[in-house]
Amino acid sequence: MLAAIVTWLDRLSLVVGSLIVDVFKLQRVPSDAVPVIVVGSAVAVLVFWLFPKKRNLLSFPKIRRIKAQFRYLSLSLFSSAFACFFIELIFFRSMEFSFEFSLTWLVVTIGVLFIERLFVTFILYQPAIVSRLQRKIAIVGFGEEASQLAERISCDAGHTYGLYGVYNDPNEMHLNNNFSGGIDDLIARSRRDPLHAIIFAFPRVDEGDEFLKCISLKLRQVLSDIYIIPSLVDGVDVSMPVEYLGDSALFVLQRRPLSDFQIFQKSCVDFVLALFGIVFLFPFFVLVGIAIKIDSRGPIFFKQPRLGKNGREFFVYKFRSMYAHMSDAMADRQTSRGDPRVTRIGKWLRKLSIDEIPQLFNVIQGDMSLVGPRPHAPHTRAGGKLLDDALAEYVLRYHVKPGITGWAQVNGARGELVTLEDLKKRVSYDLDYIRRWSLILDFKIMFLTIVKEVFSRHAF
Repeated sequence: MLAAIVTWLDRLSLVVGSLIVDVFKLQRVPSDAVPVIVVGSAVAVLVFWLFPKKRNLLSFPKIRRIKAQFRYLSLSLFSSAFACFFIELIFFRSMEFSFEFSLTWLVVTIGVLFIERLFVTFILYQPAIVSRLQRKIAIVGFGEEASQLAERISCDAGHTYGLYGVYNDPNEMHLNNNFSGGIDDLIARSRRDPLHAIIFAFPRVDEGDEFLKCISLKLRQVLSDIYIIPSLVDGVDVSMPVEYLGDSALFVLQRRPLSDFQIFQKSCVDFVLALFGIVFLFPFFVLVGIAIKIDSRGPIFFKQPRLGKNGREFFVYKFRSMYAHMSDAMADRQTSRGDPRVTRIGKWLRKLSIDEIPQLFNVIQGDMSLVGPRPHAPHTRAGGKLLDDALAEYVLRYHVKPGITGWAQVNGARGELVTLEDLKKRVSYDLDYIRRWSLILDFKIMFLTIVKEVFSRHAF
């Protein structure tokens, strides 16, 4: 995300610099020369945009170093100035004017970029920003391997990494000095504080494979990249991708399904569309509220606890569709077809999925997305078991925000969860959505929800 933001700031700065040069030069040339001036600047900007650059030089903390930024910008800027010179020379056939114009363009754009980089560098030296840009890394393990790794992360002078803590079984005899708790403590903390990566690091022991398998299953629900030190892997496993922590190679066991930039894209679309929906539907909200109040006593809105991204609990908002004195505030009981708790108006609100519309406020708050796996209450059961216990893959749904609608819903997998097969079908669609995510897929699901699910006979 940092690289993308700085890239667009560079492009904007170049456009501003080109406009300054054009305005200055257009006042000093004949009218028939105006198109050539504009074309020359436009070509220079286009060359800068398209010129290949080393984006790793925009990573934190390299982006704060003058030498790295000179390497990143210099070649593309001089290539753009040469392209500008070449265009002007072709049309004007004046070496002196072409050189003067391209040199002016180069000096002004360097000045604008310099001001932009000063601003970016100032921002990136703020302690709050540095803390946000650090990759928080938790170590799961014990022994010398965990100690050395924790020391390296703690002493990172570039502030690229921050030690989240060292976690392991509290009964383990080889505890590290940086010990922060057990695996359950790590899971609980990850729901409060952002965690970017987990590294398994412990000596090779007889029970190591079993320990690794056990904690891998427990940590599947944590929204984090998970790595393992090479000494714990037998032989060369070419199917496992490799990444580096400084000079140390690590095997990748799990990746977050969406990158930071993809999460940013999805969040922006969610916020804009949800805000527009609330404003556009406000008169409809008023009419529905009046209908609910006329039909039965009680509040217009109803909220219940749900499990969201990374297993965090939040309250979901709905139009009240049940009698107030019969409402299930903790969602201990699923709604069934012909449920006597549902009011006359509530029946139609649920049938047309209108009761879900207030969840736009959850989207604005950041607890939900417009599209994603539907959130379930903590006490929801399928086949007599809690959902987390009924199906191991269920926890993988926590890797993205829950949605108002989802891939499972538009494919008919909605309504009450009665059997384990109902749960498997729904989770299968949810995981397929997570693997295939794109903005286009989100828009497709929203469209299908409007034309299909609103008029579905499966809702109750």
